Amino acid sequence: MSRTAKIERSTKETQIRLVLDVDGDGNRGIATGIPFFDHMLDLFSRQGLFGLEISAQGDIEVDFHHTVEDVGIALGSAFAQALGSKAGVTRYGWSYVPMDETLVRATVDLSGRPFLVYHAPRGMEAMGAFPFQLVEEFLRAFSTNAGITLHVEILYGRDSHHMAEAVFKALARAMDAATRIDPRVQGVPSTKGLL
Repeated sequence: MSRTAKIERSTKETQIRLVLDVDGDGNRGIATGIPFFDHMLDLFSRQGLFGLEISAQGDIEVDFHHTVEDVGIALGSAFAQALGSKAGVTRYGWSYVPMDETLVRATVDLSGRPFLVYHAPRGMEAMGAFPFQLVEEFLRAFSTNAGITLHVEILYGRDSHHMAEAVFKALARAMDAATRIDPRVQGVPSTKGLL
C-alpha cells in the first residue's frame, strides 16, 4: 500500500507543489525561498524518514507568514491524503527531543479532530529574519489540515534556534511513530470505527 500524496496549492500569495511519501527514507528536496524554514523542513523530513519534496514561491518580500502558513496547510493536507482511512496505523506518537540546553515534547493523535496545544516562551528572538512566532503558525496550519490533535511544549531552553529545531525534530519523530503500521491493528484503532 503506497502512502503518498501530491498537493498543489495556488493562491494570490503563494504557489506550492508538495510531494510526500510517509514511508520514505528521509530523502528530500525543499525550496521555499526562506533558508531557515528550509532547514526546519529538512530536519522534519530526515528525522521522520519522510520522503518530502517542496517547491514554494510566496510573497516573502511582504513577510514570511503566508509562505510558512501555506506550506503547513499543504503538508498537513498531504498527510491527511496519504494516510486515507488510517487503517492499521499506531495512531498515537510522542517524542522528547533535546537540543543542547533545550528540551521539547511533541505528542500526536491521528484523531481526525484538529486541535493544537502549544506552550512556548514569549518574546523569543527571531532566527535571523525568521520570526519565532511563525513556528506556532506552521504548527496550527499543519495540525488543522492533517486533522490531528497535536501538543507541543518547549519544556525549557534559552536559544530560539535550538527551540525551533527541537520542535520540528520532535514533531517529525512523533508523526513517524503515530503513522507506523502495526500488523496487530485490524481496521482503524478506534472504538468508533472511524478516525
